[in-house]
Amino acid sequence: MSDEAGAALTRDGTFSRRTEIVIRDMILDGTIPPGERLNEVALASALGISRGPLREAIQRLAGEGLLTVISHRGAFVRTFEARELDELYDMRCAFEMYAVRLICRRADDEQLGDLAAFVTDTGLAMDDSNGRYPADRDFHRRLLALAGNTTLERAALDTQAQISLARSMSAQAPSRAKAALDEHQAIVDALRSREPDVAVRLVQQHLEHARSGALAALGFTDDPRKGNETP
Repeated sequence: MSDEAGAALTRDGTFSRRTEIVIRDMILDGTIPPGERLNEVALASALGISRGPLREAIQRLAGEGLLTVISHRGAFVRTFEARELDELYDMRCAFEMYAVRLICRRADDEQLGDLAAFVTDTGLAMDDSNGRYPADRDFHRRLLALAGNTTLERAALDTQAQISLARSMSAQAPSRAKAALDEHQAIVDALRSREPDVAVRLVQQHLEHARSGALAALGFTDDPRKGNETP
């Protein structure tokens, strides 16, 4: 049990909600790897909680698609087939391409300036970390928040959470991290110019690169859509 995880359990909120935060972090940072069964007894002991709040947290994480609960066997960290991951990226593209159209209409110049500063600061942080993209600087979360649509934001973040393991694996290569940062900058430039069609095209290209990297990082070398095109 890390100091960070222990600290999370001292924050305000219910035990189950705080437990959910800790377990989600453990899943997304690879502490509990894909396919592994959650040991409820060990987790409850490590987190200093009863089984009730733990099971509530597990059910919510299963609802997000991060865990698979199998009757009489327990909860397992979800693994993905190539087509499942590919379909999640389809959803992510749809959400974020629409989000940038909303941003072009709704965000003011100051908000877009803040987003530009966020990208610049991320680049400086990368310089200090040997070119690796900082895990705590989520450009897409900031982008979605600017759309001003909480329902869209929530659905998009649920989808993003399901593919975060694959995305984080593919983003570890400094060459891809630098390319991703450049793509973020281009998206921001299009938004500040109020060019929604350009912004949509850049978001689509950026997420196609992320899709390819995520599939490759998980060892999926064949195109899951190949052979299923409508004639």
